[in-house]
Amino acid sequence: MTLASHWRRVVALAEKRLPSLTRMRQREPLPILLNRRRIYIVPTGFGLGFAVLLCVMLVGALNYANNAALILTCLLGAASAGSMLVAFRVLNGLTIGTLRADSAVAGSSIRVSLDISTNDEARTGVHLDVHEQQLALQVPAHGAATAEFELLTEMRGWLPLPRMRIYTTWPLGMFRAWSWLNPDRQVLVYPRPEAFGPPPFEPQGDADRGRPRVGDELASLRDYRPGDPRRQIAWKLSARHHDLLVKDMEQPAPKEDWRLDWDNIHGLDAESRISRLARWIDEGHQGGRRWSLQLPDRYFDIAQGDEHYHRCMTALALQP
Repeated sequence: MTLASHWRRVVALAEKRLPSLTRMRQREPLPILLNRRRIYIVPTGFGLGFAVLLCVMLVGALNYANNAALILTCLLGAASAGSMLVAFRVLNGLTIGTLRADSAVAGSSIRVSLDISTNDEARTGVHLDVHEQQLALQVPAHGAATAEFELLTEMRGWLPLPRMRIYTTWPLGMFRAWSWLNPDRQVLVYPRPEAFGPPPFEPQGDADRGRPRVGDELASLRDYRPGDPRRQIAWKLSARHHDLLVKDMEQPAPKEDWRLDWDNIHGLDAESRISRLARWIDEGHQGGRRWSLQLPDRYFDIAQGDEHYHRCMTALALQP
């Protein structure tokens, strides 16, 4: 058996025998308060080497009855012991609270923000390991610091947060204090739109669609006719002519509304239908169109904008 397989067996045994120590299996709700029952400390490699050095210095000082060397050894030992307490105090009392996540489609990275706060003095040298990313934080006194990291996504739907480790080696790097974080929060991943495909079916509009309508854009100038509003008279340009000139205002006709219907997509399985609807919603949102969405169990009336977009994409992401 390889070293990696042995290590996996040790980790599995630790999860089974010492769940409170590893905290690899049990999820917990936010906010999470770090206290003495869940903060663990071990010496680092540098700390072990320094302890060996102190032992050598102690033996030498006692052997040669050198009081100065003995005092120095005791002072260094006291400083290293004090650093262990300081490392514990860096994590003790921290609160892992609010979690926020951006929107992302399957196959891309989603950015997640996690707030770490304290109600007393500032904390220095806080580190967070999450999804093979290492983040360094400085938590201000009576304030909060935000840890931002990215998670890779593969499928649509809810993506649980990975297990995280918060630790510190401050101030001297001799001891490592850490605690496991396994929040029960999830982030939503939107479905991946198909790369290309047909446009949605557009019903034929009325006879007036496409004609210019009264609006705010300047179309042309014409001679004044009785009854024209005074606010549309081009006074500066009329001063250069013998007759009054009036501004003709118009706006382009609105684009045709899209009616996106699950049942109108034939010959595709459920995931392919979701990908096609996601592409149409993206195109409609970027093109400023209005659209409705009919799903097997839900219906979204004609609307547009960011809120309508997120509602429709959320429904597609959670579609069974």
